[in-house]
Amino acid sequence: MTFKVSPIRAFKDNYIWMFAASDNKDVCIVDPGDADPVLSVLQSLDLCLSAIILTHHHADHIGGVKKLLEQFPHIPVYGPRSSKIDTVTHPLGDGDRLTLAGVEFSVLAVPGHTLDHIAYYAQLPASGIEESGSGVLFCGDTLFAGGCGRIFEGNPPMMYESLRKLASLPASTMVYCAHEYTRSNLRFALRVEADNPNSVERVRVVEAACSAGIPTVPSLMSMELRTNPFLRCHMVTVRSAVIESMAISSESSDTEVFAALRRWKDSFSG
Repeated sequence: MTFKVSPIRAFKDNYIWMFAASDNKDVCIVDPGDADPVLSVLQSLDLCLSAIILTHHHADHIGGVKKLLEQFPHIPVYGPRSSKIDTVTHPLGDGDRLTLAGVEFSVLAVPGHTLDHIAYYAQLPASGIEESGSGVLFCGDTLFAGGCGRIFEGNPPMMYESLRKLASLPASTMVYCAHEYTRSNLRFALRVEADNPNSVERVRVVEAACSAGIPTVPSLMSMELRTNPFLRCHMVTVRSAVIESMAISSESSDTEVFAALRRWKDSFSG
């Protein structure tokens, strides 16, 4: 069995992820903020929706759930234990497990972007996924390709610990985030680490992909570890850049460096 993941574009820059065993017409959908593109894909490919999984309560991630349930009223909806999502039939928390499309997922609590945010991780055989990875991570708006989500409900220490949790997953993990922010994230990454050859090369590849209209995600965790400044707050190059640019103490902890880095990115317009 091959595990197949496909993107469905929504709004300006959202990705709704669809996954299934490659030999099966039953598919699962991740974070359907808009039902219409999902229904269009299901109809055009003659697929049947078998489950919905949610990472957090923001409207661009859950807004299409009720309309999908009108078409598929008996399917399970997996998501965080949250009073802000009334469509979840199977509430989940850190350490829970679920099996979908023949694959067992572990649930990871990753608060920061929102307090209820969770991610879904599955370890797969090396040949079990169509891309080159051996694991899959649906991480919503916590970790992005080249960046991380804004902190709306949590605080910097909370978000930093969530990112550290994700960074500890195997380097071969394919990272399926929910937005096409890679180009702007990497431009900021180069501002932080201008001499990082991995980032320079990644920018070249991403710029070409964006120009061709090709998705820049998923990414490999190994690439995130080499180029994503939010996963590199312990590195001298990142620390030095943040200390200088944000005028923080040279004795700042990695968490304090992260907090300043996030503030820097929030004001970045490059």
